[in-house]
Amino acid sequence: MASLSSSFWTTASREAMKSGVFIAKLYCFLHVTTNYLGFMAYAYGPSMTPTLHLSGNVLLAERISKRYRKPSRGDIVVIRSPENPNKTPIKRVVGIEGDCISFVVDPVKSDKSQTIVVPKGHVFVQGDYTHNSRDSRTFGPVPYGLIQGRVLWRVWPLRDFGPLGPTPT
Repeated sequence: MASLSSSFWTTASREAMKSGVFIAKLYCFLHVTTNYLGFMAYAYGPSMTPTLHLSGNVLLAERISKRYRKPSRGDIVVIRSPENPNKTPIKRVVGIEGDCISFVVDPVKSDKSQTIVVPKGHVFVQGDYTHNSRDSRTFGPVPYGLIQGRVLWRVWPLRDFGPLGPTPT
């Protein structure tokens, strides 16, 4: 009876170790994938209408290009909000370092315009629907360090599955 019990615990501990190693490998794979290669982003709200749906989109974003090249005008990027670091809005790059950008400060309330030069190491981002978007017009140019990734594909809704490339601005 003692050997049967010993055999059971030996087999159970061996299986537990295999499962633990599998879970550790899976965690490491997911960690590397989401922190260094790409991630899924959820976009909702009116700021990127008509490019993205008001009711929500699931997007695939990549992190690789931000290490090897600077963002280009027209890229759709996921940024860490300068106002609230817990938020990751999705906006379009409309100006890169050195560009002179003129914009209407608040198109809903007035026609007052402002012109700025995008500083070195920054981009100017803006939502496609300018009447309802909190973007660089509100919080200023965004440093490269706050760019989380570049959006490549729309994954959901399935009827619109496909690439989201830059558009001329």
